[in-house]
Amino acid sequence: MSEIIKSEAISRRRALSLFGTLVAFAGAASATALTVSDAEAQTYGMERRQERREYRHERREERREGRHERREARREGRYARREARHTGTTTGSTTTTGQAK
Repeated sequence: MSEIIKSEAISRRRALSLFGTLVAFAGAASATALTVSDAEAQTYGMERRQERREYRHERREERREGRHERREARREGRYARREARHTGTTTGSTTTTGQAK
């Protein structure tokens, strides 16, 4: 027991720092407790929100598929017109000058 115990005075800065840390932990703990109880009370609302989210996702996928199909149709049309120009066949009743045959 040769150690001498010294009592140190805590500075105001250190005390405020400790106090702030304690308040932060207390706030986080109470927010967690509130979140858990609120989640149980909002089950029906959460289900409705999820359904709406799924519906939006389905509509987005349908729009995306439609865009891809239209894009593919345009590409096929361009390819057919390009091939017709290169092979010398016509696809319509007009020539490249826009006059009827």
